[in-house]
Amino acid sequence: MRWSEGFIAIDWGTTNRRAYCLDGEGRRVDEFEDAKGVLSVPADGFPAAVAEIRQRLGDYPMLLAGMIGSNRGWREAPYVPAPAGFDDLAGALVWVGEREAIVPGVSYLENGRADVMRGEEVQLLGAIGNGSIGGDGMACHPGTHNKWVTLRGGKIDSFRTVMTGELFSLLKEHSILSDLLQGEVDVNDVFREAARHAIDNESLPADLFSVRARVLLGVGRKEDAASYASGLLIGADVRVGLSYPTGAQISVIGRPDLTRLYAVAVREASRDAKELDGEVCFLAGIHEIAKRI
Repeated sequence: MRWSEGFIAIDWGTTNRRAYCLDGEGRRVDEFEDAKGVLSVPADGFPAAVAEIRQRLGDYPMLLAGMIGSNRGWREAPYVPAPAGFDDLAGALVWVGEREAIVPGVSYLENGRADVMRGEEVQLLGAIGNGSIGGDGMACHPGTHNKWVTLRGGKIDSFRTVMTGELFSLLKEHSILSDLLQGEVDVNDVFREAARHAIDNESLPADLFSVRARVLLGVGRKEDAASYASGLLIGADVRVGLSYPTGAQISVIGRPDLTRLYAVAVREASRDAKELDGEVCFLAGIHEIAKRI
């Protein structure tokens, strides 16, 4: 097993997986993405799913991150307590075989508050590893469960999760607002207005009902309802994140369609936001971990 000659990196989530073949310098040689997340693989089906990846990308060692290390994944990889950096993650890898290692997630437990992340830690530390951000500051990782992360000394020092993406999905599918939230979310004046309102006011449950009332009373357009609701939710999310002492700039790391929404909302709070592509950060982070094996 010679990791210096290349390896396969896998970001294996709940509903999707992304696999990359990297050379010894961490450069992307080949890749693919599909919908075979951990929930679609039976408990005894992971060896076959891993073999399929090797058939597509080559017979290389594997470094896996994300929900593949959860209690629903291939093998549970216990959380590493924050503060956690590259050395901590590399030292707690869970080996399934001689050539397959799973990256642990990170946990936070202090002052009666508990939190966990699994997968985001590779991207967050990767942004530090490739020099995109410094080792101290605040980062935001949008997703189904958004993370606000304090970085200190090149490590994930503390973090808090906000279930904004999941709340929007639940409202879209199972609430009185569902018929109004089927449209696209645009970064427009309506989104900005809602985000700014939520940042300035702690009234989200009441404000969400106003999404419907605005349309009924003709002060808001139905086609803008999804943008308005998204602005309210993300603005409230940003309000949580900005309750922590931070520097001037917030690094927003993840999928570009989501980082744009959060960056706009952060700027509505008169703060600077720097957007970083989560895929680039993941590859940088997983390469740094591989170098420590």
